[in-house]
Amino acid sequence: MQVKLNVDQFNKRLSKVVQSWSNASNDSDYSSVADVGALFLSAGDPAGEDEPIRKGTAFQTWLLGYEFPSTFMLFQKDKLYILCSASKAKILAQIAGPNSHVPIEILAQARPKDPPTDALQRFLQAYTSHQRIGALTKEAHTGKLIDDWTAALNAADSKPEIVDMAPAVSSFMAVKDEEELKCHKTAANLTSTLLAHHVVVKLETILDREAQISHEMLASQIEARLGYGEGDNAKGPDMKVWSKGKGLTDVDWTSTEFCYTPIIQSQSSSTGFDLRPSAESTSDNMAHKGVFLLALGMRYKGYCANLGRSFIVDPSKEQEAIYALLLSLQAEILTKLTDGAVARDVYNHALSFVREKKPELEKHFVKNIGHVTGMEFRDSTYLLSAKNTRQLKRDMVLNLALGFQDLEEDGKKYALHLVDTVHVTGDDKAVCLTTGVKSIKDTMFFLNQEPEDNVKASKPAKKVRTTKQGANGNVSPVKNKTAGGKVLRNKTRGSAHEEQVQSAIARIAEHQRDLHERLQQEGLARFSEGGGGVGGKEGKGWKRFQSYKGEAALPKEVENLRVLVDRKAQTVILPMHGFAVPFHINTIKNVSKNDEGEFTYLRVNFQTPGQLAGKKEDTPFEDPDATFIRSITYRSPDGHRFDSISKQITDLKKEVNKREQQKKEMADVIEQDVLQEVKGRRPLRLPEVFVRPALDGKRLPGEVEIHQNGIRYQSPVSSQKIDVLFSNVKHLFFQPCEHELLVIVHVHLKAPIMIGKKKAHDVQFYREASDVQFDETGNRKRKYRYGDEDEIELEQQERKRRQMLNKEFKQFAEKIAEAATASTGDTLEPDIPFRELSFEGVPFRTNVRLQPTTECLVYLSDPPFLVVTLADIEIASLERVQFGLKQFDMVLIFKDFTKTPLHINSIPSAQLDDVKNWLDSVDIPLAEGPVNLNWGPIMKTINEDPYDFFQNGGWSFLGGAPGDEVRTIHFIVRIALLTLEINRAMPRLTQIPSPSLRLSLKRRRAPKAAKLKANMAILMPVKMKAVALTSMRIAKVTTGTSSSGRPPNPTRSEQRRVLVMSLKIQIAPRRKRLHQRLTGNPLPMGKPSAGDDFRLLTTISYICILP
Repeated sequence: MQVKLNVDQFNKRLSKVVQSWSNASNDSDYSSVADVGALFLSAGDPAGEDEPIRKGTAFQTWLLGYEFPSTFMLFQKDKLYILCSASKAKILAQIAGPNSHVPIEILAQARPKDPPTDALQRFLQAYTSHQRIGALTKEAHTGKLIDDWTAALNAADSKPEIVDMAPAVSSFMAVKDEEELKCHKTAANLTSTLLAHHVVVKLETILDREAQISHEMLASQIEARLGYGEGDNAKGPDMKVWSKGKGLTDVDWTSTEFCYTPIIQSQSSSTGFDLRPSAESTSDNMAHKGVFLLALGMRYKGYCANLGRSFIVDPSKEQEAIYALLLSLQAEILTKLTDGAVARDVYNHALSFVREKKPELEKHFVKNIGHVTGMEFRDSTYLLSAKNTRQLKRDMVLNLALGFQDLEEDGKKYALHLVDTVHVTGDDKAVCLTTGVKSIKDTMFFLNQEPEDNVKASKPAKKVRTTKQGANGNVSPVKNKTAGGKVLRNKTRGSAHEEQVQSAIARIAEHQRDLHERLQQEGLARFSEGGGGVGGKEGKGWKRFQSYKGEAALPKEVENLRVLVDRKAQTVILPMHGFAVPFHINTIKNVSKNDEGEFTYLRVNFQTPGQLAGKKEDTPFEDPDATFIRSITYRSPDGHRFDSISKQITDLKKEVNKREQQKKEMADVIEQDVLQEVKGRRPLRLPEVFVRPALDGKRLPGEVEIHQNGIRYQSPVSSQKIDVLFSNVKHLFFQPCEHELLVIVHVHLKAPIMIGKKKAHDVQFYREASDVQFDETGNRKRKYRYGDEDEIELEQQERKRRQMLNKEFKQFAEKIAEAATASTGDTLEPDIPFRELSFEGVPFRTNVRLQPTTECLVYLSDPPFLVVTLADIEIASLERVQFGLKQFDMVLIFKDFTKTPLHINSIPSAQLDDVKNWLDSVDIPLAEGPVNLNWGPIMKTINEDPYDFFQNGGWSFLGGAPGDEVRTIHFIVRIALLTLEINRAMPRLTQIPSPSLRLSLKRRRAPKAAKLKANMAILMPVKMKAVALTSMRIAKVTTGTSSSGRPPNPTRSEQRRVLVMSLKIQIAPRRKRLHQRLTGNPLPMGKPSAGDDFRLLTTISYICILP
């Protein structure tokens, strides 16, 4: 594919170079090239992958958009010379147009087999015509072109004086344009997402488990989030991490890379703490206490972003104070990074700030606090140091690196740093592009939660981070979350007191308000134009069906010009005007046959646009405005032949539809890689287990083996086995046999695999807890015992047997997790269901006990299994929540709007508070309403334009956020008026509407009513549905029908009466609060009159801007 250069961008940047060069005598930033006649930019063979990007390469890429090795450029104020190979000359010819700022002459060298050209000599002639030339003197290149150039230059009669132009080149690229800033922001977003959603979670797991892992290994695992491997074994970016970032849906992953290998340091690092960007992660195992330094840098389309963080386990008061000083220092320096600020003054201000707050730390302060970054990670020309007199300009991007080194605590040296990528916005303070995990509560880990007086009396508790990402990817407010007596989230030293002050209801309400606001903001960002969001998967695409490649491929039977069904080609051949015309079976809707007198009529109906055919209504067409044949009819006295043809067409249609359905079902099934068996030792085994889904044949127990890259279930029948690779494991569960008949190790897959002839998303290994071989009918001991001793002994043996089973299966699950983590680099932990949080419900057809885990909601006891990842849930809607009902329903809407929402019905109302507390504890927004919603049309409408959905309030129509009574009444009024429109448009209402709001109407006579009905079912909020039902009943009684069957046009007074009657139903219980809010006056004492109600409704009408 031809490389396309951005010509407009090149001309704009070339113009900037020439103009800045021409005014160099008046601008100190370009003084190094003020008196040179030309600028020489050379490039030899490509540098190695481990080498940092050179300034010359960055300058070339900045101009052209791509790196062109073995290419010379000679800039003159009136002309640009380019020396390159013939293939590069074809690409660079795009910029040599008439719109270029200066004339461009491209000198192409000859190919190896072609006769030589004078391109090099002509370039040398232009080069030697100048007395002084600016070049990057500190860069050395290699390659054939470099060797030829050196030889030609040595043979030249005169050589120009060389001046280092590096400071000027830095100034050319220092100020970023809009496109460059966009790349910087994307790189910063990638870096922040990786830190918050992977690195910190990984570090927390290591510290919590006290895992033995080296700094170098952790750095390589972080680096693998962008993909690893080559060829067929290559793995792409880990979207489980990147999907949690905002606005990363349209990232070009081929243009994304790390600026350097992540730097991890702890007190066990053999090299000590090093704050330089050139530091490396050592091969020593990480410590599990003390200070941890982390540095990450990512590059997007060549532009860099960098951040650094410090984490402390059990910090001392002094360490907390020093880190707090870093935070306040960064906030202070951001106010000084403005347009025109001098680098030296910024550093000196930082030093004086440290001297004022903590004078003893001045000697430990770093020698510089950052530098300009761009395509070149570290531009030393704009170093924020005590000696640099360069001025900062608006739209520069800096790497602000604050830190203290050679600090000492308990005889051990340590360092602290805080690094962020910042944007100089102008006169206002600079803005941090990299965000997250910066505050004290985010970076301080406390092993001991008890007050200091009780430290000796209590055993140190296991540490968990102070804040952690919620199950759906949100950062939840700090709170203590427990499940089954196990602490899932930790709390800081002050949060315990805050929780005691707040009641549970107030805390949930406040937390849900935050979650709904964040959900709305994330929805706008995800689906906005800037965020690159789209409404899930694209709609159905038009597909061309080809029956035959040519006329010669038609079967010979067509010569008879009779209707023919060709099953092999899936085609029906129809005679039309003396021609045999083939129609693919997918173009045919159906076929009908009827007898009239002596003849039999065969009618073939085709797929055409505009048919209200249910699921086929949205079938796409290449040109919907073309002329279509809707049907064609044949007549024949041979009824038996038409019977046969009709049956053949119908059977072929069913066969094709069945095949397409099977193909659609198997579309997501993957073919796994080959399992790499363990060599040199026996694999770890779990014997005597059964598998689900079951294999063909007799039900016999097999064994599970752990291999290098996966697990294998081996059936006693040697030919039957199931392989599951670690790379395809999404969740791993261990369910003990407490209160259960089975002990289970359950694997939930990322993509389904084929087991036998069926696809499976889950593979389960289990063993029955009761020993069927144990004789409970009696034994020798029984005749000597006449009490309950034997019963007690049997119960003890049963408990002991269950404990042994739990221990055996749990240990095997942990070994699977360890092997998977070592193989893939992703942390995999066996998740255990919390039975204490379980609740009953009907996710399928039977009532089951659903159990939450740390990351999922599961039912594992019997197929069909249910595994719902909490991070995939957008919002939970609780329906049929009414006083007096014994059960309610829960609908889980997924972040992927194309997935059908999951309905869990018939949950006991007694467990409503437990379900709400659990949903709130895992940071899932929830809403509740009195009736069920028709989610099919709702999701269809959302998928049509998700951005418009969030612009119009998003999920607020569910009523989940704290209610606004005025908005509630506004919805009531809208629905009441909508009801009147329905009654006008509909010819007849034959029955009272059911709670599902299905109206009995004739589509052909009332298309407008059908449209209004659909809109109402989609837009109606949960709380208002019952109101609409009541108002529609009132409207039916009020409007009536005329003798012609059509409803009369209701008068204005009738409309008002219907509106008042429907609104009074909802206003009655809220009269006092609404009257106070809408009128500003308290409600008069005594029974309200009709006039009071009407005045209140009139006020509501004006507030809601009624027509």
